[in-house]
This record gives sequence, C-alpha cells and structure tokens, in this order.
Amino acid sequence: EGAGAIRPDSGISVKPISKAASERIVRFAFDYARRHGRRKVTAVHKANIMKHSDGLFLRCAREVAEEHPSIEFNDNIIDAFCMNIVMDPSQFEVIVFPNHYGDIASDLCAGLVGGLGIAPGANIGPEYAIFEAVHGSAPDIAGKDICNPTAEVLSAAMMLDHLGEFEIAQRIRDAVRAVYAEGKVLTADIRKATGSDAPAATCTEFTDALVAQLER
Repeated sequence: EGAGAIRPDSGISVKPISKAASERIVRFAFDYARRHGRRKVTAVHKANIMKHSDGLFLRCAREVAEEHPSIEFNDNIIDAFCMNIVMDPSQFEVIVFPNHYGDIASDLCAGLVGGLGIAPGANIGPEYAIFEAVHGSAPDIAGKDICNPTAEVLSAAMMLDHLGEFEIAQRIRDAVRAVYAEGKVLTADIRKATGSDAPAATCTEFTDALVAQLER
C-alpha cells in the first residue's frame, strides 16, 4: 500500500462546511452577543488539522469578526477548549462551533452546571424557531413525576427572549435561580449531582416551588 492509501476495511465520513453556513452561524453569534450585552465571541475549531473544512470556518469567523470591532473575538482549538471550559468557564461568553463540535461540547457544558436536566436548547432559523430541552423527551421516565422540568422552563425563557419579552424571560430565570439557591425542593438528578442525601422533589413539587417564586 502506498502512502495515503485507504485500506479496504476503512470507514470514511465526509464533513462539508460551507462559507455561507459558516458566515450565517458566526453572524448569529455576534448578533446574539450584541443583543444580550455580551462582550466576547469565541470560535472553536480544529483548523490546525482539518485545514479545508475547519480552516474555512475559522477564516469566515475572522472575517465576520472584523465587522464587529466593539466585540472581542478569539478562537480555541477544540482540544484546548475542552480543557479551558472545565478549568475556567468564566473566560467564555458566546461560543460558536461547527455542528459536530457544538453537539459534543453542549453536553460537556451541561455537565458543568448540573446535567442535561437543566440545559435549555433552541433551534433557530431565518423564519422559524423551536425551543426544547437538550435532553429530549425522556420517554423512559414518562408519567413517573420524577423529571427535572428546569431545562424545559429555561427553554421557554429563551423563547420569550427570542420574541422580545425580555422582562418576563428574566423573571422566569430569576425564579429558577431562587429555587436552586434555596435548595429545599430539588429533583433527584440534582440531589445526585450534588451528593445530597436529602429527599428528592417530584416534578410537580419543583414546579409548585417555581410558581410560588414567580408569584412573590
């Protein structure tokens, strides 16, 4: 076999990254930073190895960054990013990835704050947007009243932000923070993540506590 030859037992995947899609997602990141008062955007990539695909993404990110001189821009290689986000999450504000890395890193970030039960998500297009918990529908615990509704509630807050209802969205986030800060009514996943032996709250009990905070 010659140098660079592909063995017959090899698997091959194709990774298309386009200029148009790269510019679109990076512009969205900068627009998000501007709308939400964020001061920094970080692009994450593997351009040092994948020069044609990730290299294109990084070039597009740098070009779009020049259109937003008031917002700081930097980039991280995906390997270094995984270490940096664990060691010091506060150094990041808005992070933009090609799809594959973002799919992996979003779960990593969820783990840093308590797990998928509190991670909201959004799929935003030019005309339509869908907001949902990152963990999906969790059919294995359907009807048991044990799920953590935080991710769904925070997804609703993201939807309200998207619709321009910033005050209501912030009230919801403040209420969620208050329930967690009080620490009395927490679902099983959070009890486990924090090593607490206290009784776990049901989904209904957590929701009642959240509504009580909103009514204060």
